[in-house]
Amino acid sequence: QVQLVESGGGVVQAGGSLRLSCVASGKVSFISDMAWFRQAPGEQRDLVATIESDNFTHYGDSVKGRFVISRDNAKNSVYLQMNSLKPEDTGVYYCNAGSVRGNYWGQGTQVTVVS
Repeated sequence: QVQLVESGGGVVQAGGSLRLSCVASGKVSFISDMAWFRQAPGEQRDLVATIESDNFTHYGDSVKGRFVISRDNAKNSVYLQMNSLKPEDTGVYYCNAGSVRGNYWGQGTQVTVVS
């Protein structure tokens, strides 16, 4: 089993920045890809960014050029630096870890962008 704990959410004005963190514990050696998803109220959970074990990254179209995903394997952590935030970035942000044993989710952290 893998446990994921997110932090760093909050309320920020449009144009501002936030940095989300996610720390993994448990069977971390099985983790390959990590990702961030977000879910706005009444909406489906959408992919924000992924980072593979070789640090190859992929971003959703709506965040390209504004968000940066990174990972620190020594700290079993993945980060999401969010810049130039917009009100439509509001939602619960979930950390995700993929492994041969399964797909794991954190509890989420709320990000609210006010105009």
